[in-house]
Amino acid sequence: MSKVEEYREKLRALDSWDAFLMQESCLPGPRANLELAFAVALEGTEDQILRFAYLNSEEAPYNTQEEFLSFCGVLGLGYLAARGEGEYFSILRERASDPRWRIREAVALGLQKYGQASIEHLLDMMEEWSKGTLLERRAVVATLCEPGLLVDRNHASRIMDILQEITVSILGENDRRSEDFKVMRKGLAYGWSVAVAAQPLIGKPRMEKWIGSQDSDIQWIMKQNLRKKRLSRMDESWVQDQLEALG
Repeated sequence: MSKVEEYREKLRALDSWDAFLMQESCLPGPRANLELAFAVALEGTEDQILRFAYLNSEEAPYNTQEEFLSFCGVLGLGYLAARGEGEYFSILRERASDPRWRIREAVALGLQKYGQASIEHLLDMMEEWSKGTLLERRAVVATLCEPGLLVDRNHASRIMDILQEITVSILGENDRRSEDFKVMRKGLAYGWSVAVAAQPLIGKPRMEKWIGSQDSDIQWIMKQNLRKKRLSRMDESWVQDQLEALG
């Protein structure tokens, strides 16, 4: 039995979850208890999930046990949507700009779960988000640059179109010292490598178009992607050629 399944059994035996979840959260600490969070997302009722998801950064500050409840709730929203138990995308979009990085990660994980059930709708929604704020764009990259969503060639092509538009949007950004811009740039610094490694035939030509960019942030993004081991495992000679072209 997996750890997630063990936690699911324990949750089913509890009348109230809050104290158990906080005790087992592993927070404060560097890594929250993801296995328990997935168990909550699978077992939680709509009322439980929503109550947790609405905990804001004042009620559940960063790196506290209370934040774990918020993480579980936001993650659970994607699971509820995947099961057809309502649509909570407006809450997820709001949480995509949350000041707590774990909550932003929960948004991506929840949306990935939804994408397993409704990939076309997810892609439509991500196209809309990709025109939003910097942190919304970062959520799109974190959500879609996931190997499991890139298996189908047509879906991968759409994902790379979205990735392309988000990369283009950098050229119109004036305030590149903001924390939000740095977070979005960091997402792109690994997202391209995930997409290209999953679908190299369609990914490599798209990435190559950015190698000659004179924009310093785009150059940095491409260099960071080219340093990822997933790309060198895919085609080491191609990676070396692109790094040489970057200079």
